[in-house]
Amino acid sequence: MRIALGCDHGGFPLKAKVAEVVKSCGHEIVDLGTDSSCSVDYPDYGLTGGLAIARREADRAILLCGSGIGISVAANKVPGVRAGVCHDTYSAHQGVEHDDMNVLCLGARIVGEALALEIVQSFLNARYTNEERHARRLAKLLEIERRANSGEWTQAS
Repeated sequence: MRIALGCDHGGFPLKAKVAEVVKSCGHEIVDLGTDSSCSVDYPDYGLTGGLAIARREADRAILLCGSGIGISVAANKVPGVRAGVCHDTYSAHQGVEHDDMNVLCLGARIVGEALALEIVQSFLNARYTNEERHARRLAKLLEIERRANSGEWTQAS
């Protein structure tokens, strides 16, 4: 798989270790930056990560910021992105298996390095099950996204 990897300054200290795990699992990295601990804005990297998924430049993405939350909110603004903040291995694989999560967001200031790397492995090893109940729920999510993007819910009645 091609894995887009991006972070803001808060996630930067963890980025190189995540890249090592991604490569050791046999995946290709699409590096989205940042490349230093200088202060940058997480929305820029959440957007870049989301666009890598939407444009099919990557199969999945891993995005890092201090808490994981800001970069997740930004990535989820891009149609087709299903980003989740995961700070445990169960959520990382279950999010893929049940919800077809395609972007893992981690808080580099929240989880320790060893746990973060286990979470990454769990995310990378998981596959969407496409079981009927999961497919039905995913279809509902996609319909919500379609209706929201069409402006259907924001137009005056």
